[in-house]
Amino acid sequence: MSVNAILRVAVPAPLYSCFDYLAPEGVNPADLFPGVRLMVPFGKGERCGVLLDLVAESELEMGSLKRASKLLDTEPLLGPDDLELLLWAAEYYRHPIGDVVASALPVRLRKGKSQASAGLPGWKLTPAGVEQELELLTRAPRQAQILRLLQQSQDGLLSQAEIYRDGGECRSILRALEQRGLVEPCEIHSCQVELTDARSVTALQLNRDQQQAVEAVIQSGDGFQPFLLDGITGSGKTEVYLALVERALAAGRQVLILVPEIGLTPQLMQRFQNRLDVPMALLHSGLSDVERELAWSAAARGEARVVIGTRSAVFTPMPRLGLIIVDEEHDLSFKQQEGFRYSARDLALVRARRRECPVVLGSATPSLESLRNAKTGRYIHLMLLERAGSAVPPRLDILDIRSVHLEAGISPTLFRMIQEEIEAGNQALLFLNRRGYSPLLSCYDCGWIAECRRCDARLTYHMGNDLLWCHHCGSQRRADKVCPECKGEKLKPLGQGTERLEQVLAARFPKTGVVRIDRDSTRRKGSLQHMLDQIHQGKHQLLLGTQMLAKGHHFPDVTLVGILDVDQGLFGADYRAAERMAQLITQVSGRAGRAEKPGRVVVQTRHPDHPLIHTLVRNGYGSFALEALQEREAALLPPYSYQVLVRAEATVDRMPRSFLDDAVELGKAMGNGSVEFWGPVPAPMERRAGSFRAHLLVQSNSRGELHRLLASWLPQMRALKSARRVRWSVDVDPQEML
Repeated sequence: MSVNAILRVAVPAPLYSCFDYLAPEGVNPADLFPGVRLMVPFGKGERCGVLLDLVAESELEMGSLKRASKLLDTEPLLGPDDLELLLWAAEYYRHPIGDVVASALPVRLRKGKSQASAGLPGWKLTPAGVEQELELLTRAPRQAQILRLLQQSQDGLLSQAEIYRDGGECRSILRALEQRGLVEPCEIHSCQVELTDARSVTALQLNRDQQQAVEAVIQSGDGFQPFLLDGITGSGKTEVYLALVERALAAGRQVLILVPEIGLTPQLMQRFQNRLDVPMALLHSGLSDVERELAWSAAARGEARVVIGTRSAVFTPMPRLGLIIVDEEHDLSFKQQEGFRYSARDLALVRARRRECPVVLGSATPSLESLRNAKTGRYIHLMLLERAGSAVPPRLDILDIRSVHLEAGISPTLFRMIQEEIEAGNQALLFLNRRGYSPLLSCYDCGWIAECRRCDARLTYHMGNDLLWCHHCGSQRRADKVCPECKGEKLKPLGQGTERLEQVLAARFPKTGVVRIDRDSTRRKGSLQHMLDQIHQGKHQLLLGTQMLAKGHHFPDVTLVGILDVDQGLFGADYRAAERMAQLITQVSGRAGRAEKPGRVVVQTRHPDHPLIHTLVRNGYGSFALEALQEREAALLPPYSYQVLVRAEATVDRMPRSFLDDAVELGKAMGNGSVEFWGPVPAPMERRAGSFRAHLLVQSNSRGELHRLLASWLPQMRALKSARRVRWSVDVDPQEML
């Protein structure tokens, strides 16, 4: 047996070790490199794994080692830097390495399929499509729009990215045209079209704060340095990003830009396409598997110079990476809450340090962790204190609604303000962070309330499809027509959600366009972008929705923002509740007065004397954050300490607590007093999706001591007898306690 002939492979499985194999039949181990995929026998079947290393010895007898079945790649898909980052993440977040490595690959590749063609998906006209008269498609205006784009293009073909850019997301429209024989799918190679075709738009003149921020990053050099770009809403953070990206591109480097939500990627992509004449790639879960893989591969080959993506894009291979930008760095969406529970923001910092490149974290409401790092000098704090152009910050007012009759959550005073803005030709935005028609359905006769049979939660009523829906486990059922307890027929929806609000506004303002943006109304692919386009075109004067409307959108005609129900977030059990609410109020408020027109924000509340609201109104988010940091420091809570949350669940109520009791006893015997164990306690929602849940919070003032304990404690927890009767997980640096 030759030296280094044993393959150490990461196989996706809930196991915390790699697996040793021999090379596939007929393959010389010397021709194998870490980062290639292999099909390997695993259990009773086969799985696709990634080669991490070639070693000379195995803990197993050589005769018991199995051969890998097949080599899938001739060149590594993941380079040494990529594998090192994944190995670090697996160790830090205490997650099986096979799952971690698999999560870095596009879906098709992690399933063992061959790499998609390097060509771009596109569409071209058929002979019938060339001859089709657009006037005959008056009853199908969207089909006519897409067909016009192709007829006006050179050679009658366009890449799918170009069609989506100019015509919005239109997969169903293209399929309809294909069924009519007017278009057909094709493959466009890079010699025919770039990944994107940039338009030339002149850069805006940077103001003083923006210019100072750009110069500060430039003067720090090309090595690792974190920056916190702390700019009020509308201060032009994107222009700072663009200036820094242009400089990195001029130096021949690639740029990674992370955004929290899919809804923000198209508009940000548009801004960058309009300014940068380089190939770009978009990465998010809304793309098809092939589209995502092609973009991922283009970045890995260095062809895509700019990559814009959501959380998982942090793992995208980029051989010439020279700058990382994390937009809305405070956003909870950057933390994966299931399975491999990583923070994309924190991994972006780790990746930048390993690649020796700058990383810019941008937000109008920075997280307390980032503010503390800026306060201690770990980050360079860059401030944008003025809105771009002639825009001024909106006026923020508190509206006391105690003893006030509300209609769908709106007070008479706010209705009057909305009417005034509509008559002035402006737009108004109403924020209610609760989708559905009403949060509960109740019987007026006996007080029965519709509850989820699998969770400790009430069912939300959705009138549009007459469903009772649990927003925690996803279970649905038809709404009851009679009370199941007293057989009474007086079932009434209580409270309000965005669906009810839309109904009331449409009735109150029948001649005014109303658009609702929430997870229900934007379920179809491309619907969100279509709605945003209509808003910018002025087709809707009344905008309402959930936090999907709060992040990053630029609505120049919105002069009034009404925040309808902040009270539900003022008294949360999670110590981060106040921080989340302050960020949300500030972000929503930032949608008003972003152009020449002045803006006004009205916060409806039954607690007008609450200190959080008063601090925000009087002094802004910065003052609130400083007070919150002082409270956290006094209580020794993050970011002044470090936490790990152990979750356990089982179908029998006592088992999770029993397992966590055993874990605490084990941990205390191994600890040295620098690590505290809080719990176990029932989860805030103890029963969810049919399982009973319990939590154990582990905290220490020393990150090193905490992780040293985890390294020895977790393997012994897995060996506990009580561990076999529960499902349990470890969340390092948890952001939610649910």
